[in-house]
Amino acid sequence: MTETSRRTPSTGTTAPDRPRKPATTGDLRPPEAHADERATLLTFLQYLRDAVIRKVEDLPDEASRASPVRSGTSLLGLVRHLAAVELNWFVWAYEGPDRERWDDDLTPAEDETVASAVAAYRAAIRRADAVVAGCADLARPGARSLRETDPPSMRWILVHMIEETGRHAGHADILRELYDGAAGR
Repeated sequence: MTETSRRTPSTGTTAPDRPRKPATTGDLRPPEAHADERATLLTFLQYLRDAVIRKVEDLPDEASRASPVRSGTSLLGLVRHLAAVELNWFVWAYEGPDRERWDDDLTPAEDETVASAVAAYRAAIRRADAVVAGCADLARPGARSLRETDPPSMRWILVHMIEETGRHAGHADILRELYDGAAGR
């Protein structure tokens, strides 16, 4: 292996090094939320949403599509997936409109770009937040479930979305670090 290449952990193949950044990108700290339950849950969810967006928004489109892992997961795919998951849980499952679910596949469309994916994710976040704002009781169940269970409460959906977004924010951290060495949220 030369100094300008490295062994990728997922495949064991040699890949050229990409531009390296400092070890951190100005890590965001978890929010301090001294508020009610709804505000606390939304604050932590927004913190994770912002962390995902920060990982992808300054990447070239080609780099955002790259996948150094066997699963094929890319930063662009993660953003696309999270936008659809927000809409599926908050709008489709909780509100229950008569429409098909959003496609939450991790594979970006040919014409998707970083800018379009981030814009779609931000629009999904605004729509999801509007659903949460319209919910007077976090214990109230929604219209349906994405799983084979009774419709979950808004509280459950918020906690699930924190878990889902947090898991994918971790994936985004690793993918970005593999690309250019940038670490942190």
